[in-house]
Amino acid sequence: MTVAGTKEKAIIFIDGSNFYHGLKKKGLSSMELDYTQFSRKLVLTRQWIQTRYYVGQVKQEGDLTAYQKQQKFLRRLKSFENVNYFLGRLERRQTKGSSKKLKKWLDALPNRPDVSISPEIVEELSRVASIDSVTWVEKGVDVMIATDMVSMAYEDKYDTAYLLSADGDFTHAIKKVRNTGKKVFVASSIPGNEISRSADSFIPMNKRFFDGCWL
Repeated sequence: MTVAGTKEKAIIFIDGSNFYHGLKKKGLSSMELDYTQFSRKLVLTRQWIQTRYYVGQVKQEGDLTAYQKQQKFLRRLKSFENVNYFLGRLERRQTKGSSKKLKKWLDALPNRPDVSISPEIVEELSRVASIDSVTWVEKGVDVMIATDMVSMAYEDKYDTAYLLSADGDFTHAIKKVRNTGKKVFVASSIPGNEISRSADSFIPMNKRFFDGCWL
């Protein structure tokens, strides 16, 4: 609860992966964003306490390109006023065969007299379709954000939370925060119907929203 005449305290919680992909879809780069200017613009006249950026940690193994890129980004985040980052983890997931549809189509070729493809091409396509692919799954980040939002609300660390994500999984946490009397504004470059319904307000972030917030 705020005292009359004082500003509402605001904390920004950024779902890093969701935020990154939202900007990327609009042709924008999270690497070039001035997070201090952006945070101040987002909270308007409220007292900006801090911005908390959550992301899965890239491991230092194999091709180090992704690791080095993330480390550079984290160093940049740390250089901004009142901006901190919090790391979850990334887990490797291996999927068998890169294209089930392609394999199914190739298996049906003997019964398709209307299709004529050289055996060499069929062999190459079969090889490609059988290659296992590796993906990385972010773990622990959503739980960290939800836990911090709720616990910090009960600890009266803020009056208003800004959650930068379109992930509907945060709906329950938002309701818990609002039950404490705090406000929650959701902001995203991606439409989020479910999460926007649970918040006090949804702030759509188009390209113009970021004017004046670039390095």
